[in-house]
Amino acid sequence: MSLTVIGVRHHSPACARLVGSTIAALRPAFVLIEGPADMNERIGEMLLGHELPVAIFTSYLDDRRRHGSWAPFCEYSPEWEALRAGSESGAQLRFIDLPAWHEAFADRDNRYADAELRYAEAVERLCAEFGVDNSDALWDHVIEMCPADGVSDRLSAYFDVIRGESAAGEPDTAREAYMARWIRAARAEAGDRPVVVVVGGFHRPALLRLVAEPSSGGLADAPAGASGWPEIPQPPAEATAGSYLVPYSFRRLDAFGGYQSGMPSPEYYQRLWESGPEEAARHLVTAVAGRLRKRGQPVSTADLIAARTAAEALARLRGHTHPARVDVLDGLAGALVNEALDVPLPWAVRGVVTAGQHPAVVEMTAALSGERVGRLHPDTPLPPLVHSATIELERHGLDRAGEPTVDLTDPRDRAVSRILHRVRVLDIPGFRRDSGPATGIDPVLREQWTVRRHEHRLAALIEAGGYGPTLEAAAAARIAQRIGGAGGDLGALADALFDAALCGFTDLGSDVPGRLERGVATATDLPVLGRVLAVTLALWRHDRLLGTAGSAALGVVVAAASRRILWLAEGWHAPGAPADRARIAAVVAVRDAVVHAAGVGVDRTSAVEVAGRIAADRAAPPDLRGAFFGLGRSLLDETAPPGLFPDPAQAVRGAFAGGTAGDWLSGLFAVAREPVLAPAGILTLLDDLIGGLGADDFLFALPALRQAFTYFPPRERETIGERLLARRGLGGSGRDLLRVTVGAETVAAGMALDEMIEQRLASAGLISAEESG
Repeated sequence: MSLTVIGVRHHSPACARLVGSTIAALRPAFVLIEGPADMNERIGEMLLGHELPVAIFTSYLDDRRRHGSWAPFCEYSPEWEALRAGSESGAQLRFIDLPAWHEAFADRDNRYADAELRYAEAVERLCAEFGVDNSDALWDHVIEMCPADGVSDRLSAYFDVIRGESAAGEPDTAREAYMARWIRAARAEAGDRPVVVVVGGFHRPALLRLVAEPSSGGLADAPAGASGWPEIPQPPAEATAGSYLVPYSFRRLDAFGGYQSGMPSPEYYQRLWESGPEEAARHLVTAVAGRLRKRGQPVSTADLIAARTAAEALARLRGHTHPARVDVLDGLAGALVNEALDVPLPWAVRGVVTAGQHPAVVEMTAALSGERVGRLHPDTPLPPLVHSATIELERHGLDRAGEPTVDLTDPRDRAVSRILHRVRVLDIPGFRRDSGPATGIDPVLREQWTVRRHEHRLAALIEAGGYGPTLEAAAAARIAQRIGGAGGDLGALADALFDAALCGFTDLGSDVPGRLERGVATATDLPVLGRVLAVTLALWRHDRLLGTAGSAALGVVVAAASRRILWLAEGWHAPGAPADRARIAAVVAVRDAVVHAAGVGVDRTSAVEVAGRIAADRAAPPDLRGAFFGLGRSLLDETAPPGLFPDPAQAVRGAFAGGTAGDWLSGLFAVAREPVLAPAGILTLLDDLIGGLGADDFLFALPALRQAFTYFPPRERETIGERLLARRGLGGSGRDLLRVTVGAETVAAGMALDEMIEQRLASAGLISAEESG
């Protein structure tokens, strides 16, 4: 019996050719492929006749983690060629790797990410030896651009150097042990017939060693299933996991776009696979010229001749029979880019296209990426969410292009809005809200949407199927995940809660209140926390439009945010800080929560006690001292400790004596204006204290005093004006006092001028000192 283990680089045309020719020559009993073993019963789905690229998408969801993983295939993927050639030769096909939901894949979302990138030292040494920039150029130089004869030996040598004697990490060790069990079982089952194994070249040395060694215990020697083949791991009972084929695209496959696999420029390698290196190079030049001309960039025939000449010269210099990918790219860059570049060329450093690249360079990488989008065969099984969402969208006429307007006061339109928001929350492309309410208390009652067909909609729905079988279940799970991952990011928590309201969710699961409480309890930004509390409380109290009034999740946020604001404010020490309206607004939000939301756990007694301590804390900012004085006085009842809050008149005198009257009053007026407006209130005292300020002290205090009195609405300011006129025995309307036709700065400057003139008149003996005062 012969065992042939082919180590490949994923998405390599040269490796795919080797796999196809080896299987055709050996006609093996089994073809074993690095891929998810839980798909073995469904390999027939892979061979239905899809338009590539496609991918196996696996989703996993439990209380601890949500994981999504892709195993992409294109025509020149060695794994796909193994499926095609193996089926054609009559071999039995098996995937032999752990399922993608397994914890061995917890740190990656792509099964075929290049392992050698984790062994950069060996790659760097080889790049220096061959005089190339990176592993992509190295691979083309030693594999893709060389004759097919001897490619197997070159691959073995390459991966032996990359792997060396280094031990793999724990995840790869578990995978290799599991794959070795499949190889042993296939050898036993095949008898005298050959077995061909196609795996990432990084794993080949370890698998050969494991298969040759006697049993060593551990995962490799776990009991086999009843058929003699290794058992396929099953997800935990409390978890949801599933795998489905999804359409893929060259753009998602491209390393320049961030894909983790090692082969960039999929359109170039597709041409290399179909037509060879000479035609691939010619197509690349033509495609780049076409893209640039379409965008109005001048590309002359002389430029193209110069690019081809440079590419051929570089190929000869680098020892290539035909121009390789980097030869063509370098030739194009030399002919089309005349300016100095601020960033390295993307094919020289390997990775995504960074900002600041020359437009011609961007078009080069785009031309190499290509526009191909896969298409599944109509008989391909799809997850329940696809069918559920399709029915919902068709029922409401949302499956076609349009610009629907939704009236949120109409129950039928509100149902349409919720469907649209659910697909938006799941990141299904083609649905965009152009306008609508920004909060649940926003007076905007209509939404405007744009719906467009999108080539990636099916793939996105399949991938979202891991969250649940229906739009409602999937969107709720997605929002719950966002809440769990927000931590102390109040903006993210608020966005998730508002999305829940827009989707029509008032109950996101029993664990969500705990997540919300933990997230709010770690917040550190007092003003932001105040805004979140104010909006959440309003939604909890009033929102009938979106149905969030009385929501348990919002109630948890109200209680937790109130406690957190009180805790943060008590530790806020900045005695000289000016008044901050956002900081004061947080205290106002706590007041409203105590008054209106006692039923969700906002403790009135605790709020009064904290207010008393902060109001008396001279290290606290004056605006917070005033705000918490107002909070305590407004919440004071017979249960409060005696003497906790001084008389308002005494507190006001203390603020004026400390020189922080305006800031202190800003806090007080924002939270409690009643002490001023009450018949026996402090208005008369304020009039006396302000009138008793010297000219300089008054001008210094004026901006803060003006800010403090802006907390009174116009009608109340008019009342204050009328009382002040009456106190002076003057007639007229208080409203007239509010109609100042010049700015406060002009008034202050005029007062300063009056003061200066009076002082000079007094010094000249023209008026008495009493008159000047």
